[in-house]
Amino acid sequence: MKKIVLSLVVVAGLAFSATSCKKTAEAKEAEVVAEATAEAVTYNVNTAESIIEWKGSKIISGSHNGTIALSSGEVSVKDGVVEAGTFVIDMNSITVLDIEDAEKKGWLEGHLKGATEEQADHFFNTSVYPEGKFEITSVSEGNIEGNLTLKGITKNVKFPATVTVTDNEVTIAADAFNIDRTLWGVNYSNESMTDVAKDNIISNNIEIKLTVKATK
Repeated sequence: MKKIVLSLVVVAGLAFSATSCKKTAEAKEAEVVAEATAEAVTYNVNTAESIIEWKGSKIISGSHNGTIALSSGEVSVKDGVVEAGTFVIDMNSITVLDIEDAEKKGWLEGHLKGATEEQADHFFNTSVYPEGKFEITSVSEGNIEGNLTLKGITKNVKFPATVTVTDNEVTIAADAFNIDRTLWGVNYSNESMTDVAKDNIISNNIEIKLTVKATK
């Protein structure tokens, strides 16, 4: 029995380490948003093919994952290079993908959105903040930098991404990276809490994976 328990602890530790090892996006104060030149061509975001994937984990063990949709956006391109871009995030589209039970799935999605007065500000409080936004401030070799706004708080973040531009389409693909949710006021059961049982503490890091497709 001791050997089995020890094995489970090791597995949980490895899972936590794997999540922790993902790069956490550098976050700083908002910067000036990039502006497109007059010659730039506008590509409109295809919301059906663009998605934000998220994963949240407890510090001991256990996690949930899901998606968030974009409601609109556009990318400006000149001579095959992305100059600017703005993406609007539909926070009411938050879904949980790893729970099959409809009641439990609905409860967690409601909690993330702040469906009740008690839960309202635990996570994203979508009745007050129904939209988020990401505005590009710069694009460099292998990286995108931009202002991310959630819950009315704007921070500039930088993360690795692959940008592909063709005559008809722009694709922005970012491998999984972490953001520190507490910087945007998402503080529920965070790592600094001292009045919450350790196995209920949720990591400050939210794992994000982003795919955006835009067409003329």
